Amino acid sequence: MSRNSSPAKLLIIYTGGTIGMAFDNSGSLVPMGFREIKYHIPEIAKLGYEFDMHAFTPPIDSSNMSPEIWVALCGIIERNYNSYDGFVILHGSDTMAFTASALSFMLQNLDKPVILTGSQLPIGEIRTDAKENIITTMEIAGAKKEGRSIVPEVCIYFDYFLFRGNRSKKYNTEKFEAFHSPNYPSLAEAGIDILYKEAYITSHPQQSFHVNTKLDTNIAVLKMFPGITQSAVESILNTPGLKAVIMETFGNGNTITAPWFIQLLEKKIKAGIIIVDRTQCDGGSVELGRYETSAYLKEIGVTGGSDMTFEATVTKLMWLLGQDLPVAEVKRLLEISLKGELTEK
Repeated sequence: MSRNSSPAKLLIIYTGGTIGMAFDNSGSLVPMGFREIKYHIPEIAKLGYEFDMHAFTPPIDSSNMSPEIWVALCGIIERNYNSYDGFVILHGSDTMAFTASALSFMLQNLDKPVILTGSQLPIGEIRTDAKENIITTMEIAGAKKEGRSIVPEVCIYFDYFLFRGNRSKKYNTEKFEAFHSPNYPSLAEAGIDILYKEAYITSHPQQSFHVNTKLDTNIAVLKMFPGITQSAVESILNTPGLKAVIMETFGNGNTITAPWFIQLLEKKIKAGIIIVDRTQCDGGSVELGRYETSAYLKEIGVTGGSDMTFEATVTKLMWLLGQDLPVAEVKRLLEISLKGELTEK
């Protein structure tokens, strides 16, 4: 890939997390700023890019990530959209896939890269993975072909692979290879060169960029297991203000067929509660009706979650519910691909 005729300009947004921490003179981990990133990663100067930093104060532990922070991130990107060629978000890894999925729905007609990255070790550690992750993320975020960004979508870069954000999952807490994309190929792989898999990358939109940050968090999760009790299911389905339930099922979308269970689900669906069936398995897809144990669900109006990740299902539901659409329309949109988050049959 040839160098851009003019240097790319990037905005690096530090939300918090291990990747943005450095040791100060007292030996404590503190958030890094513009000076620290240049000090710890002097190699970024060789990219020839311009970049600015925006840091959340105080930094946010990834476990405390919330929809309010997603809205704030969208606001930062919206206000700076015309001033930069790409955006790099430094983020704790634990909830990174949730944030990436949420942003994919909230940033409409995105025509520039928004790439999240993190690390398993602080940037000041001698064996840190932070340096490579930041350097390559910046290179990808600024990469262009024929004057346009190569990857105009929300992504996660981690340990030599670039994944679509709403297809990504954190699956390992100890290896540098912390993320994978179980049902969709990687978008790029960094080796001696960065190999972009253009066939899998979203094409540039025809409409203008805008932000839609309306979210509704009135959802719950019902995870199936052998021996689940009626009282446990009722406690979830009777949550005050509930609008939708993500039901994590066995295999291709199967559940128990006890009459009390099917009757409870049917009662809630008739009352306007959306129930989305997604498999507990990382790989594969829900196929309602393939087996008798899921045929009942299809008959009573359970919505299939296809091969969406849990993170994408949660954030897509929040976003769709926030649009004040009729229940039937939300259920229809759940089963089609809006941002490449599922594989349509």
